[in-house]
Amino acid sequence: MTRPFACVLVDDNEINRLTLEHLIELTPELTLAASLPGSLEALQYFRQGGKADLLLLDVEMPHLTGLELARLLPQPTPPVIIVTTHRDFAVDAFNLQVVDYLVKPVDLPRFTQAVTRVLDQQRTLATPPSPELPSEAPGSALFVKVGTKMLRLNFDEVLFIEAMSTYSILVTATQKHIVYMTLKALAERLPFAHFVRAHRSYIVNTQRIDAVEDHMLQLGKYEVPVGKSYQEDFYRHLRGL
Repeated sequence: MTRPFACVLVDDNEINRLTLEHLIELTPELTLAASLPGSLEALQYFRQGGKADLLLLDVEMPHLTGLELARLLPQPTPPVIIVTTHRDFAVDAFNLQVVDYLVKPVDLPRFTQAVTRVLDQQRTLATPPSPELPSEAPGSALFVKVGTKMLRLNFDEVLFIEAMSTYSILVTATQKHIVYMTLKALAERLPFAHFVRAHRSYIVNTQRIDAVEDHMLQLGKYEVPVGKSYQEDFYRHLRGL
């Protein structure tokens, strides 16, 4: 899209709306389509044909929570960024495949990061589809789709892969690469036996584990938890190395 993204803001707190309206105004890629004081007004807006390229959504609102609203929106739903004072709703929010989850008060750098994720996601969706892992390069390298380009990545350098909503983050010692595949889809395509699921949100390169303590894996400067339901299979794999 070359035009600004039409943004709809839903929050029952007027001060919060004014703050987010100002952040939208400071973001050239966005334009404010509607600023609404509650979920019922938002539901009416969309049911009457209102459009949005991006929905900024509070959670705790009278009559209908933001998460309940997200489930009721007509299809196709716009990308959703949750903006709330509480972290407790994060799991439910990402189960709805929201793009990002912001905790108030929101500053401009964090807001910009969230908007950039939406823009990157929408540009990728607008790009003609191609296989994310189309071919294997010699050795431990694969071509992966990162943004709009195919990147040859040496998987020996990948420490772990983290799930983030509908995409995955490949983490090396020096870089992070966003791949527009779910962790489950990526796990099904990886040909390397030493990449093992350790948690619902993590696949780790067992060859890059420096230490294991109290169900936490040390990989360089990072720590990754071993999920309770994954512990038996994961540790069996480690003992077999």
